[in-house]
Amino acid sequence: MIPNDSPHHRRGEHIEARYGRRARLSLLDFQDFAWLAAELVSRGKPAYAGDVQLRLAAEAIIHKLGESVARLPTSLVEAHPEIPFRLLKAMRNLITHEYDRADPEIIWQTLAVELPRVAAQVASIVDDPAGEPETHRGDIR
Repeated sequence: MIPNDSPHHRRGEHIEARYGRRARLSLLDFQDFAWLAAELVSRGKPAYAGDVQLRLAAEAIIHKLGESVARLPTSLVEAHPEIPFRLLKAMRNLITHEYDRADPEIIWQTLAVELPRVAAQVASIVDDPAGEPETHRGDIR
């Protein structure tokens, strides 16, 4: 747990002020899950291809990323069309509801190639109050 007096404890306060606490915490969760994905990818593609548990862990990470995105308010998602939030949510739905259609190669590409770029975009939202456009609170549901 991050201490209340830590500078990291206040990360994304501008997000909370604009979109609410749930949005801020969801973006921070997203960053945590992206870090887990990077840890998994660091084991290499041969390890991923040869280990069903790593492939299942990758699916679980996609699920968690999609859940964190599903908790974001529509206004935040719409304010950042450059970030494929809806695609991540759709991927979560596929893995959850149609797991037999989940392609391990696409999951690997998502975690190894696409997610680092998306994670950097999310970090810029969390860490740069000046980069956040004016929006109103709203819920994705």
